[in-house]
Amino acid sequence: MVMRAVLRGEVYWVNLDATVDTETQKTRPALVISPDDLNAALPRIIIAPLTSAGRALGCRPEVIFQKKHARILLDQIRCVDKVRLGKKMGKVNLDLWHPVLLEMLA
Repeated sequence: MVMRAVLRGEVYWVNLDATVDTETQKTRPALVISPDDLNAALPRIIIAPLTSAGRALGCRPEVIFQKKHARILLDQIRCVDKVRLGKKMGKVNLDLWHPVLLEMLA
């Protein structure tokens, strides 16, 4: 299997099925939050889904992505195999979400 280079801050379409109960499901945009050295070394990455809906919370940074309002669901982070990745959609600046992630994990 050929591994693609995946970088922190990039957004991809990700197939999140199968899920349980209130977990974010279906194929949706997701932000890569795992560090680049981990992304290069392992077949898995850590992602946070993006949504245009959902409740505003301090752990859900609001950004403009592809000219639309979106929330990064840092409360729904998960590890996925790179085979779940679809097309790359773009990138979100680290300054817009990384401080919130660090605060959540402190």
